[in-house]
Amino acid sequence: MTNPAENIRLSNPENMAKPTGYSHVAEVTGGRLIFISGQVALDGDGNLVGPGDMEAQARQVFENIKTVLESCGATFANVVKLTFFTVDFSQQPIVRKIRDQYINPAQPPASSAVEVRKLFRDDILIEIEAVAAVPA
Repeated sequence: MTNPAENIRLSNPENMAKPTGYSHVAEVTGGRLIFISGQVALDGDGNLVGPGDMEAQARQVFENIKTVLESCGATFANVVKLTFFTVDFSQQPIVRKIRDQYINPAQPPASSAVEVRKLFRDDILIEIEAVAAVPA
């Protein structure tokens, strides 16, 4: 598989189980890496978006990641890794639905998803970290 970003190759080794919604490997050649801190559903004024609403919070998190990517001259096509931290893994299908509106679901980045007891605030339901690669 080839990603639209010329320095990124997303793939799945043939002798491994086919993943659903992520790639086993994100290979980066050349360029620069962008490491994005865990993003939560806070708007530009620091207000929580979507208290108690996983879909609204996930959408705000992806919008925050989009803003960070754009500030670095990148897009979601440059994302090679996403790490999800959620307080309720049963809501992961909602998160995937939102995620698929931002990434190319036919060539998803490498990903990890972890359910945690709580995040830094009781009203935060999800936090997502990202790594992107931009050609030189």
